[in-house]
Amino acid sequence: MLDHTPRVAAIHDLSGLGRCSLTVALPVLSVMGCQCAPMPTAVLSSQTGGVTGYTFLDMTDQMAPIAAHWKAVDARFDAIYTGFLGSEAQLSIVERFFDDFAQKDTLLLVDPVMGDDGEAYDTYGPALIQGMRHLAQRAHIITPNFTEAAFLLGLPGDALKTGAISPEEAVKRLSLEGRRSVVLTGYRRGKNTGSLCLDAKNGTVTVTENLCVERSFPGTGDLFASVLCGGLMQGRTLPESAALAENFVHDCIVRTAQRDLPRFHGVDFEPLLGKLLK
Repeated sequence: MLDHTPRVAAIHDLSGLGRCSLTVALPVLSVMGCQCAPMPTAVLSSQTGGVTGYTFLDMTDQMAPIAAHWKAVDARFDAIYTGFLGSEAQLSIVERFFDDFAQKDTLLLVDPVMGDDGEAYDTYGPALIQGMRHLAQRAHIITPNFTEAAFLLGLPGDALKTGAISPEEAVKRLSLEGRRSVVLTGYRRGKNTGSLCLDAKNGTVTVTENLCVERSFPGTGDLFASVLCGGLMQGRTLPESAALAENFVHDCIVRTAQRDLPRFHGVDFEPLLGKLLK
């Protein structure tokens, strides 16, 4: 357990409407006792799932100056947590950020946001996917969904869904022979859904699961990874943090589905934030 307030550099996009990316990471990490230092990769009017007409402001030209200022004031980070990146140029900026700010005990958590349902997001071409694969190799922990796990392995996006490779084998290969922890989200077993977690510290594989809710919402991957990061900063183990994240996301989905709230706005997580207090 740290003897100071953990500081997390969160390198994500900022979407005004629709709970995702920084509008999730900031409140979640804050309520879990962390100082969240955001570096926006892009500013959007809303989340983009099933939405047209949204605005998109590329923040690439601001990322290096932000990092330079943080370096000048000797900023220190207990974790660096990355999500959506908007261009190939941002990959090199983030790698340089790792070089400048990652110390011996700094956690590097890469959420390789690239796609879902077997397809890459519109902004992700082959070069950006390859770059994300390279960036993820530097992480201590990665949190891909099924589509992203396939892309990281150089496979078609639907490879896990079609059974071309099993989730268990995918996690094993993604661990780089046990050198990197992997938390695979969207793992289903019977009527349950959850995550498959390989902890590089001891090589154990655990499953966290809840009864599946047959509704999907944007931003739940961001919510999961943010809670996972916060749990680790609270001193929890990786399996404990994954279980906390899975249970919290499940509760938020159930709450949102029961109230039949619009999918566009993501999950109604704010009233449940008290569950994350340690």
